[in-house]
Amino acid sequence: MTTKRLWDISPPIAPESPLFPGDEPYSQRWTARIGPGCPVNLSAITMSPHIGAHADAPLHYADGERAIGAVGLEPYLGPCRVIHAIGRGPLIRPEHLAHAVEVLPPRVLVRTCAAAPTAWSPDFASFAPETLIWLAGLGVKLVGIDSQSVDPADSKTLDSHQELLLHDLRVLENLVLDGVPAGDYELIALPLKLTQACASPVRAVLREL
Repeated sequence: MTTKRLWDISPPIAPESPLFPGDEPYSQRWTARIGPGCPVNLSAITMSPHIGAHADAPLHYADGERAIGAVGLEPYLGPCRVIHAIGRGPLIRPEHLAHAVEVLPPRVLVRTCAAAPTAWSPDFASFAPETLIWLAGLGVKLVGIDSQSVDPADSKTLDSHQELLLHDLRVLENLVLDGVPAGDYELIALPLKLTQACASPVRAVLREL
């Protein structure tokens, strides 16, 4: 039996991971170490759930909406399409994706940069709101992007996040699509069942069909 190839599309999570200014960085401390009278190592971590590859919850952009543990899992698992839109400017628009939407699966991941960032910068590509409206109209249930946010870093209105809410779209951010050819895959990127959180880290992978 041939093993299907996997692409790990999650960045490493560490104290030096890039994050939005004001977010809680990753830190870890040991609460127990193997030694006399202790058979295990135990650790405690603190971090923003928006570090690394992550799934935003509706609660992230609307008070009173669902936490990540209350959203369904179906959008995070199944056929998806990786579409390349590298170097297309600060906003990904429908015309940047139109070449690859024939018989579109319900999950779309967009590669916008040649290499995933290793340090914070506000200069990243995000989605134009009309792109999310258009994708939702094509039956898409989840969108993903290899940048820090579906909205520009300086946005205060979060127009694209609001379109996610309006069309009940799930979203993955901070993916690493370096070296992933454009085409169709199986996406596996399940969020944790965090009952009060505005997001969850995911170990996002693509598997060949």
